[in-house]
Amino acid sequence: MNIKQLIKKYTIKIYKKLTHIIPTSKKIIIFQSSNGRNYTGNPRYIYEEMIRQGLDKKYKCIWFLFDTSIEVPGNCKKIRNNYFPYFWYLMRAGFWVFDSRQPKYCRKKKNVTYIQTWHGTPLKRLAFDQEEVTAASPTYKSQFYRQKQEWDYLIAANKFSSDIFKSCFMYTNGTMLEIGYPRNDLLYAPNKDQIALDLKKKLHIPLDKKTILYAPTWRDDEYYGKGQYKFKLKLDLEMMKEELGDEYVILLRTHHYIADALDVTGVEDFAYNLSKYDDITEIYLISDICITDYSSVFFDYANLKRPMLFYTYDIDKYRDVLRGFYIDMEKELPGPLVYSTKEVIDQIKHLDEMNQKYAQRYEVFYDKFCSIDDGNASQRAVEAVFK
Repeated sequence: MNIKQLIKKYTIKIYKKLTHIIPTSKKIIIFQSSNGRNYTGNPRYIYEEMIRQGLDKKYKCIWFLFDTSIEVPGNCKKIRNNYFPYFWYLMRAGFWVFDSRQPKYCRKKKNVTYIQTWHGTPLKRLAFDQEEVTAASPTYKSQFYRQKQEWDYLIAANKFSSDIFKSCFMYTNGTMLEIGYPRNDLLYAPNKDQIALDLKKKLHIPLDKKTILYAPTWRDDEYYGKGQYKFKLKLDLEMMKEELGDEYVILLRTHHYIADALDVTGVEDFAYNLSKYDDITEIYLISDICITDYSSVFFDYANLKRPMLFYTYDIDKYRDVLRGFYIDMEKELPGPLVYSTKEVIDQIKHLDEMNQKYAQRYEVFYDKFCSIDDGNASQRAVEAVFK
């Protein structure tokens, strides 16, 4: 154990002893997204709605971040994770706004209001609905049960999510806010086209090309360690460039759990690796087509009503062995399941036919999963909790 780990260990011990002694303040709110990895997700858009309403001046807003150089607007204080000020504000804050489970040492006091925004509409089986938890702690479910007991509010993007969350999280003790996802508000912004144009310029993406987003998730059984997953790109980028490069470029965006870096050597003018770009919602805006697999990104992307296809080369293993799904992908997804780079290319070359074939299914999918989202979910969240 090195010095930093030793300091953290004893700081946690002190925190556990003091947390029920140090008084909380309902004037202090702590926000955190992806356990401090970035400034994004539902907490970001709730916070920015509070700025719009001037509430960042009424409350002391704290953002927990591993990198405090990340730019955050408004009147807030950025605190580095796992240092003493982080534990101080865990003890002091009267409101927590998080989109992931907190470390098991966190202790929520009775007078703290915990808003768990979560981070996606569930496709893959979660928590108590999982028969086996690959690569997770042996005590995963018992930890989850204790932690979910602390959630005063849980945000759901749609009724489907509400029903699943009640089951998979055994969530019956708090208030379900079925209000749409705050992070999807951007997809309905009146100036979204200008935002997309500005972002393309910022990222040096050709303005004369259409864009394909490829956003795969991790595989539960392929990992280096806890929270560090292996991933080998199964798309042939050279073939895609040869067949589609005159009209398209591809944007690559892996999940932050994936530890492997994507190799775009030789296709740098066609493939843009945006895996380190914090806010995937902004990337949706600059994407004309989305390719994904078992990631929940397609539930959010469907708000744009743009074409989607699903590169599910290992669906039998993922569905039947690793996780299991809450929906029938073959029957409900608003686009085709494809199993090779050649099939991906063929679908994109015949996009009009694909769109026509899946138009009715897309409408059904949108009504089921996106009908609550309207650009005002952040406002509804703020009004439900802070007013």
